[in-house]
Amino acid sequence: MKKFSLLAASLLALLLLACQPASLTVMSFNVRNSAASDGPNDWELRKSATGAMLSEVKPDVFGVQEALPDQIDYILEVAPAYQCYGIGRNDGVEGERMSIFYNTKRMQLEDHGTWWLSETPDVPSRGWDAKYPRTATWALLSDLRTGKQLYFVDTHLDHRGVAARREGLLMIVSKVREMNPDVPMVLLGDFNVEPGDSALLALDGLMLDARTTARKSTDQPSFNGFGESRATLIDYIYYSGFKAAREFRVLNESFDGKPYISDHYPIVAKLDY
Repeated sequence: MKKFSLLAASLLALLLLACQPASLTVMSFNVRNSAASDGPNDWELRKSATGAMLSEVKPDVFGVQEALPDQIDYILEVAPAYQCYGIGRNDGVEGERMSIFYNTKRMQLEDHGTWWLSETPDVPSRGWDAKYPRTATWALLSDLRTGKQLYFVDTHLDHRGVAARREGLLMIVSKVREMNPDVPMVLLGDFNVEPGDSALLALDGLMLDARTTARKSTDQPSFNGFGESRATLIDYIYYSGFKAAREFRVLNESFDGKPYISDHYPIVAKLDY
């Protein structure tokens, strides 16, 4: 009887697990570029926190902003389960990279590309009223666990250009939907605007904000400025084509004993298919 009870309990646990919706863990992380002079918060002094964070959180897919090649190489070194795609925003080689990392045990890269957020998105350019060239990196990924495909887009909107932020978001969504409107999509990054900004109206009715729709969420700020400026909420994870956002988190804890992992905290969402 005892063996039967244990078997029944095991079968019930497996049944309950099978009934759970498949989920995908995604993350956005502005790493603060390694060329910046940040004194005690220089990249070389805090980079081990990124490795510790990835080892703990284990996102299936994540996008970084502001990364320079040495930072990309470091992440790939300390997190060998991942591969990535991203190119320099200045001319396709030089400059900060909005790179997409994916766990090769879970995700397979099917296609990828980069758009410049401008009136000429297919060539290196600076758009509208932006101060810097801005890009969106996209990847079409297959989920090896579920067989489903999704578009994953990582961007960093301009910090000054009001029109550039609004038009850039509109362009990103329009281009992905031109390629395949039926595939789930994740759009994330540093949008450089706080909730309620008019730029976010571009996404109304098209995508959902994981922070405001997740069953378990937080209103903690994502930008910390290394504790030297006002903390704000300017990093976002938007999604469409998923059943629900199960959880949204701001990773504001200390990793590897470092006071700050970056001037932004990583943000994480768990999305249900």
